[in-house]
Amino acid sequence: MDPSIFKAYDIRGTYPDQVNEEGAWKVGCASGRFLPSFLRGFERGQASSHSLCVGRDMRTHSPSIANALIEGIRSTGTNVIDVGMIDTPQMYFAINHLGTCGGVQVTASHNPAKYNGFKISGLEAKPIGADTGLKDIEHIATALLHTKGKATGSVKQCDLTAEYKKHVLKFLKPKTRKMKIAIDASNGMAGKMVPLIFDGLPVEIIEINFEHTGTFRHEPNPLVEKNLAPVKAAVKKNKCDLGFCFDGDADRLMTVDEKGNTISCDLTTALMVPYFLERYPKSTVVYDLRSSRIIAEEIIKHGGTPRRERVGHSFMKKALRDSRAVFGGELSGHFYYRDNYYADSGMITLVHMINIVSGADAPLSELIGPLRKYHNSGEMNFEVEDKQTKMNEFAKRYSDGQIDNLDGVTVGYKDWWFNCRPSNTEPLLRLNIEAKSKDLLDEKLAEMTQQLGKSL
Repeated sequence: MDPSIFKAYDIRGTYPDQVNEEGAWKVGCASGRFLPSFLRGFERGQASSHSLCVGRDMRTHSPSIANALIEGIRSTGTNVIDVGMIDTPQMYFAINHLGTCGGVQVTASHNPAKYNGFKISGLEAKPIGADTGLKDIEHIATALLHTKGKATGSVKQCDLTAEYKKHVLKFLKPKTRKMKIAIDASNGMAGKMVPLIFDGLPVEIIEINFEHTGTFRHEPNPLVEKNLAPVKAAVKKNKCDLGFCFDGDADRLMTVDEKGNTISCDLTTALMVPYFLERYPKSTVVYDLRSSRIIAEEIIKHGGTPRRERVGHSFMKKALRDSRAVFGGELSGHFYYRDNYYADSGMITLVHMINIVSGADAPLSELIGPLRKYHNSGEMNFEVEDKQTKMNEFAKRYSDGQIDNLDGVTVGYKDWWFNCRPSNTEPLLRLNIEAKSKDLLDEKLAEMTQQLGKSL
């Protein structure tokens, strides 16, 4: 199998040349061997503890990929609980609700329709990434010479829709006012899950791209501004209170206000800070280091403890667990919750945003207004072969600032700051700059792009 499909946090490639049924069997076999090895000291006596959950998204090739994956797992003697076509956050719920030793979700998230892949989780839905076991799974899978083996593990189907709905809606405040919300499911899993979870509530939903046709009307990536055009138009046309755009597997989302303005995910995190700290005083809140300074300012203002963390869901989830943080937000649109097994969830984020807007005396644009204190560049990519040398040059040139190397190099000044970090898989440097004024941002952006070249 093609080793290039093994990424930092998951397995992903094009179907059928890179990701196919043969490779799925091998990934299943490797996962079935590796994940149960963590059971020492846990509840081996439970029937489900020596089992793996398997779920899949709506892609046309996901059923056959999932079936091959299941057979590979069963060949190791590990049992399988097939939870069907679900959003990725339901996999995290299933692992914890059923008490399995892990699970595998067949999905390619926000990638185009020709892609597929696997997101692997361990005990308690802890992420399996390059530093936490994915390299071991890669080693086992790529060393397998055949896809033969007697399926000694059992398999059973399990529909957790009712239990999952109950889990998500336990976060909804009981006195929610009537609201109108536009939701773009991006032809992904939100198109299935939103009606199942939110039907019957005092929330009118304007559905956009809820159909599963095997294609995407737009790339299922809400971080790309042009992909927000349908939900923005629907919000304004239908006079909605707010709108959301989900990615393909519904673990990430972007928010737009009632005027159709994009709300960056760091501002969404900042908006949630008083909402959580009022209920859980003095708690820790985690955010990724690309995020606006406004988050730390809001956390301190409301009596919490800010924790700045590396980019990536495995680092964010570990930071939440280590600090028992009440929630965390990432610029990519992942939002994590202590009461959701420290895992991210698009549906639970939707619930919390409904609570915030429903309970406010002002529209969302006015709630966000005071948080738009800084000007930022957004993340920009530059092709750089010798990434470490360039970052060292930045650290030297800007040595009069406050420097840290948590993830790449971050340099802070009173009126502006930047982070420059390397891609895990490509010869790219990713740059984020924030400043107190638009003029200062433009000045520093021009200064730094002169050193990095033209952005991609």
